[in-house]
Amino acid sequence: MGNSLRVLAALLAYPDARLREHFAEMRALLAADDAVPRSRCEELDALTVALERADPMETEAAYVEIFDRGRATSLHLFEHVHGDSRERGPAMIDLCRTYEAAGLFLAPAELPDYLPVVLEFVSTQPPREARAFLAEIVHILNAIFGALCTRESAYASVLGALIELAGEKAQPIEPAADEALDESWVEPSVFAGCSAKGQAKPGQAQPIHVVRSVPATGSGANVLSGAAR
Repeated sequence: MGNSLRVLAALLAYPDARLREHFAEMRALLAADDAVPRSRCEELDALTVALERADPMETEAAYVEIFDRGRATSLHLFEHVHGDSRERGPAMIDLCRTYEAAGLFLAPAELPDYLPVVLEFVSTQPPREARAFLAEIVHILNAIFGALCTRESAYASVLGALIELAGEKAQPIEPAADEALDESWVEPSVFAGCSAKGQAKPGQAQPIHVVRSVPATGSGANVLSGAAR
């Protein structure tokens, strides 16, 4: 299950040249791990093949348009839980502490609620704990899944796979009226200079580096579930 989670985390990252070099390896890992249902694996295979064959600049622009231009498809999970409220800062700190309790530390400039980072953390946990963690955030995953389905985005397959790994059926939730992040996202002062937007510039690659300092333990309450149900 851990390899599948790492592949899904990578598929949700910015599709730069380095990522595109590993699509074949990702397909092999998904098949070998045998954690994602076969029908969903076929969809994910199709996504990676499409990304391989498409013009790189177009795939990168499409990624920015899908994930960086609207709240409903934001990969920053606290955007769906806390929005712009001041509660978001303390929640970020709590989530960092959850990672640190498991012996994991974020690289500089990475935000703990960015879904690929969350998945990198979950991939280090034993399968039972990993499924439980995903189950706690499945309501957020379903919301993003629904928004991606509405946009007819192939990335919906990645969210569908995560929901199924949590032991749930992917059920799209009708998204609320979307709001452009560029127009409405005002930096809350609680971040003390840390950008809440994740990527500093549209189209800028943001590599994910979760640094393990000690062996991970199956620890930590899931602070992502928050008050979002």
